[in-house]
Amino acid sequence: MTHRFGILRRFRFNLPQRIAAGLLAMFLVQGLWLTSRQTLTDRDYQYARCGREMWERPSPLAGYFTSCGNIHDGVLAYRLAGLPLTVNLLAERGLDHFRKPEDQLVQASGELSTWELRHQITHILLLLRLPFLAAGCLLGGCLWWVTRRLYGNLGGYMALGLYCFSPTVLKACVAPNAEVLAALGVYGGVYTCIGVAHAMQGPKRKWRPRIVLLTAAFGLAAAAHIAALPVVALMGLAAMLWVAEGRRSQVLPVVLVAVAGAMVVVFACYGFSPDAFSYVFRSAAGFLWVSLDPARRFFSALPNAGITVAAGAAVVLFLGLRKSWYFGNIAPLLCTLVLMALVMTGAPGSPWLWALPFLLTFVGGIFADACEGPRGRLVLGAAGAIVLLQAVFCVLSLPGLL
Repeated sequence: MTHRFGILRRFRFNLPQRIAAGLLAMFLVQGLWLTSRQTLTDRDYQYARCGREMWERPSPLAGYFTSCGNIHDGVLAYRLAGLPLTVNLLAERGLDHFRKPEDQLVQASGELSTWELRHQITHILLLLRLPFLAAGCLLGGCLWWVTRRLYGNLGGYMALGLYCFSPTVLKACVAPNAEVLAALGVYGGVYTCIGVAHAMQGPKRKWRPRIVLLTAAFGLAAAAHIAALPVVALMGLAAMLWVAEGRRSQVLPVVLVAVAGAMVVVFACYGFSPDAFSYVFRSAAGFLWVSLDPARRFFSALPNAGITVAAGAAVVLFLGLRKSWYFGNIAPLLCTLVLMALVMTGAPGSPWLWALPFLLTFVGGIFADACEGPRGRLVLGAAGAIVLLQAVFCVLSLPGLL
């Protein structure tokens, strides 16, 4: 059996995977419901127009990357927003060969943009949001994979359940923006760093694929928001130095290689335009400061009541359960504290949203540890009640249900 088919054979879709898939399906249904209640906005127009310019043609304005100017904080969200529209237009142009001249989308008089033909092309609002909904589902899948691998089924179910019924995440996934993409890059980057550090204890032939994956995760974070790259690189470096005993002298070169590869990814996202790429370094998009106001607003919001209760209970259990004081719980807690305290000063951004997957990882790990104690059934019931509470508040917050 070849290695490729061996991987397929090892894949299982048993009850735990089905439950996770069901939760992600409910997350997607909520996202589609929110999308159906929305209307096109000026922000949608900006992302659609500038994203399509990146794929189809350069800006007509001399000296600028797009008609939005030289985008300096994160270019990936624009590209993802414009990609489905560009693909849709190409498909419609291909179908024009099979239509009557009067029914063709692109008339002989000249080419018109997808936006200008929105009365002829359906589902533009959905097309703009599909890449971000897909990123939200992918982030949920990564959260499930990490927490289940570290803490077992209970940790995975609780973390994913709270994630799939988080109004904050849903809101980020139903509008073109960089936040969910940056959250995916930061979360994936930190845990890929940990995976690389573990692999460094073995033969070097196992390092290369993980380093390539690490470069991709760093590239995703950097292309989503340039401020995410130094954040994920520093947190990942700290985690690797903690784990890679006996190999710490090789940690920094690995991280630097991944950072260099990430900058190449960002350069590619700018169409290998030196001027547009250099503007990233001439702007203040990467400036960060410290403030607890975003965290205070998040935990005080009623729709986040279940997550707030879970986080508070997890902190109490962590302080009371000595056996929970290990790397698997401490690492996401520290990442949460760091990201929750950061704010953007040079460009719009929400590092507190990047912290949410780490917070849910910590919550899942603590409840999984507590469930193994003498009051396991009580903890299990409490975990289920908290997830149900969050689900109720999330569903009630959806527009058009009441």
